[in-house]
Amino acid sequence: MVHRSCVLFRKYGNFIDNLRLFTRGGCGGMGYPRLGGEGGKGGDVWVVAQNRMTLKQLKDKYPQKRFVAGVGANSKVSALKGSKGKDCEIPVPVGISVTDENGKIIGELNKENDRILVAQGGLGGKFLTNFLPLKGQKRIIHLDLKLIADVGLVGFPNAGKSSLLSCVSHAKPAIADYAFTTLNPELGKIMYSDFKQISVADLPGLIEGAHMNKGMGHKFLKHIERTKQLLFVVDISGFQLSSHTQYRTAFETIILLTKELELYKEELQTKPALLAVNKMDLPDAQHKFHELMSQLQNPKDFLHLFGKNMIPERTVAFQHIIPISAVTGEGIEELKNCIRKSLEEQANQENDAHHKKQLLNLWISDTVSSSEPPSKHAVTTSKMGII
Repeated sequence: MVHRSCVLFRKYGNFIDNLRLFTRGGCGGMGYPRLGGEGGKGGDVWVVAQNRMTLKQLKDKYPQKRFVAGVGANSKVSALKGSKGKDCEIPVPVGISVTDENGKIIGELNKENDRILVAQGGLGGKFLTNFLPLKGQKRIIHLDLKLIADVGLVGFPNAGKSSLLSCVSHAKPAIADYAFTTLNPELGKIMYSDFKQISVADLPGLIEGAHMNKGMGHKFLKHIERTKQLLFVVDISGFQLSSHTQYRTAFETIILLTKELELYKEELQTKPALLAVNKMDLPDAQHKFHELMSQLQNPKDFLHLFGKNMIPERTVAFQHIIPISAVTGEGIEELKNCIRKSLEEQANQENDAHHKKQLLNLWISDTVSSSEPPSKHAVTTSKMGII
């Protein structure tokens, strides 16, 4: 039976996380040679971040994926200076990275109303151009979405992430005995009784070699770059992708997940992390959990079981380790509380660090000011006869 008191999770559905678009700035307007009039500049093409926007919505609304700005007005007797062409704005979700055809980053959109100029309009006709207008800039751009979320779920396929979602939400993700049940990232929110909301990125399962783009590879890993914290989800009984691959215990799964993150981008290991040990309803789960806790308390004592290329430079120190069962609802309420507590602790630490930095800058500023010699034109109090 699903415990609805656990937590509410709102799903936003599958979405596209990359898109290729054609953009072109508007042509300039014609000049007026006889009177020296200048044509208007062509409109520009901008990419603008909007909340509640998805790349799927963009693709559905503009299936041709062509964005062309307006043409500048021609110069004429009644208006020698032609007006500028209408700008074209491309609405995109927050978290977009914009690159050109060669992979060069044009810019990133990390908050609502951030905007990037991607194609400039052509100049209007004037004396320097023999009063002939210039064409607008043509550019192929790529929109790449990296989810911005409070928590990113990390785990090998069939770790029970989809089952966990079905427990904590009204959502009904695909659940089966085969490995890959989640094929697209999804963004949702944990809803608390006091209206607090925490965003969660539910991501496809990793496989060994994901850092080399095996399986979901980079398509998965890029999405956890912008999450504040990581929630590892592992099966207490271990994991085996298929009969042709090696069986891994829960401890080995954690070590291998850590290594995949390290090989993709070392900075990911600095993120605060929690561990949810799933499927605690299975027989002998308690014994395996006690064994796992012993291994996690002294991980170096067990690293000899791995090949050198499988051992991460540093192991993850989990802030909270919560045994759960997505089937019975065991531990879900505690998991919800731990996620919130961990995020609040992180926010407090960041605020403290920010305040300390401000105080240090203020102290340095005061020190520099007090150490400066008095100006030649400064008037001392003694000369002014002040007692």
